[in-house]
Amino acid sequence: MPLLVARGLQKSFGPRVLLDGVDLSLEEGRRVGLVGVNGSGKSTLARILATGASSGTDASTELRRRDEDADSGEVILRNGAVVAYLAQEPRFAPGRTAGEVVREGLAAWEAARRRHDEATLVLTEGRGDLDAALAMQAEAATVVEHLGGWDADHVVPAALRALGAPEPDRVVDGMSGGERRRVALARLLVQAPDLAILDEPTNHLDTDAIEQLENWLLTRFRGAVLLVTHDRYLLDRVTDETWELDAGKVHVYDGGWSAYLEAKAERMLLAERQESNRQNFLRKELDWLRRSPSARSTKQKARIGRAHEALAEEGPRRERTASLALQQTRLGKTILELKKVDLTIGGRTLVRQLDFVLQKGDRVGIVGPNGAGKTTLLRAVTGELAPSSGQVVVGPSTRFAYFDQTRSGLVDELSILENVADKKEKLTIGDRTMDVRTYLSRFLFAPDRIREKVGNLSGGERARVRLAQLLLEPANVLLLDEPTNDLDVATLGALEEMLLESDATALVVSHDRYFLDRVCTAILEIDPKGDGTPIRWEGSYDTYRRLKQAREVEQAGREKAMREASKEKSAAETKASTPPKPKAGLSSKEKRELEGLMDAIEAAETRTAELDALLADPTTYAQRSAEVPKLTADRDAAHAEVERLMARWEELEARK
Repeated sequence: MPLLVARGLQKSFGPRVLLDGVDLSLEEGRRVGLVGVNGSGKSTLARILATGASSGTDASTELRRRDEDADSGEVILRNGAVVAYLAQEPRFAPGRTAGEVVREGLAAWEAARRRHDEATLVLTEGRGDLDAALAMQAEAATVVEHLGGWDADHVVPAALRALGAPEPDRVVDGMSGGERRRVALARLLVQAPDLAILDEPTNHLDTDAIEQLENWLLTRFRGAVLLVTHDRYLLDRVTDETWELDAGKVHVYDGGWSAYLEAKAERMLLAERQESNRQNFLRKELDWLRRSPSARSTKQKARIGRAHEALAEEGPRRERTASLALQQTRLGKTILELKKVDLTIGGRTLVRQLDFVLQKGDRVGIVGPNGAGKTTLLRAVTGELAPSSGQVVVGPSTRFAYFDQTRSGLVDELSILENVADKKEKLTIGDRTMDVRTYLSRFLFAPDRIREKVGNLSGGERARVRLAQLLLEPANVLLLDEPTNDLDVATLGALEEMLLESDATALVVSHDRYFLDRVCTAILEIDPKGDGTPIRWEGSYDTYRRLKQAREVEQAGREKAMREASKEKSAAETKASTPPKPKAGLSSKEKRELEGLMDAIEAAETRTAELDALLADPTTYAQRSAEVPKLTADRDAAHAEVERLMARWEELEARK
């Protein structure tokens, strides 16, 4: 039996139909990604499924508003199943701490633990209904194991740490939206529901926290997942089924993001072939009809009916895609230079001694933990914030276009048209004049929607309005602060294409690994050592991850070698202070071992030299970068083997 079934879901907001008779089935343990353009109704569908399934369950709902119900249709949940929902804007009772909120997720575990203790007490004392107590103890033990085992207390601080959430004693009232989201996500993860519905869970999470979330969902979470997200790496790694919401209908595809793209392309190609066949059929039949055959037999009337039926069919709806273009102005020789820059906020140094040069065509991704100073760095670049020391040099012809996290520049009380064009019907873009409706259609706004107030739009639609504003102004350096937050994949793809095709120069703060990997030519990592020291890595995000991993493995090997050398030195000093024991001589077995040791040492040294040469060759990192961590570990092991063999030879030689 499926975990959740939806039948005939209908939902409209005025003339806009979001759900048009949607039928769905979600199997137990299934991992589903829900995708679609902004405004297609993904969050609405997620809330309807959570609300409709919440009757009689612990749904952690902030969902009891009437507008979250479907206009018609039903949602059926398997009896006894638990649904948990992560809203984009979580709400908590005032005065609660992060630890208290997350511990709410352990309510079912605590209840099962109490039932187990009560049953155990009855069995220990041998009173009452022992059979019932034994059954209750077994049932409670099963629930406890399912919800995290017998020692679940540690999961609250562990979940908060994993997601980079505030400390357990922090009160949620004063937290930022991102901090509140991480607390709510930690509560849901420890709850371990049968179905987790997650609406944009990665927004405001740094890359480390996203990878922790991935790991948790892949290795520890056993329930089903409905994931509304634009994080394509997360979709590919976690999901095994994709639902696309398009024009009120849901299309179901097997596999994650990559498999969905391939299957969708095949579906669209098939639809185009079918439409081509229909058009060819219509041309032939209409030509036949125009020739007005004299006889109107039953067979001919049936042919006329088929032609009218084919004429009445609707062809496949062409998918709208965003089309973005940057009005670039000429760049000078000096674009942007930071010289020994320190950035200090509230007595804490976020960025320390940063030397940085931005050249034409550089697209530098800025990564680091939340609070490390990524946005602060962009503010220093624009001159909004003065560095505490050092110098920010902006070239005389450099013109910034700043897409900030808050999407500032939008007025909620004004319409899309007023925000972008101030009621003008025509816009001047470079040397062209364009109708404002045509321009806004590039950002996926239909003419009948451009008079909607911006305050009524979804987060992704607001981001598109801000992009439409921003790209009207000539600029030559883009500063993008979390540009992928709330944007649908169609707009993300258009933004990526714009950056690549125009060879734009940009600084990009983002947690979207797919976006960074596709567009960036270098990565600037802020605070990798926890002291504000930045490191620049050339290449894509994937290259940065591989090189960083190789460096960490090498560093770990050096630290291990230093610890072992320290131990050996201490042992040697102890040995030197201990009176020597009389030589015991060598056994026949040890004599044979000593005879072969020099050959073994020579072979180990040869292997060490080969690995050292391989790791010193730059082509290894260019052509075999994925093997670098293992090669480094093998090199460290080979060095250790040489040292072990030498120590053994010295020991046996001394006893001859």
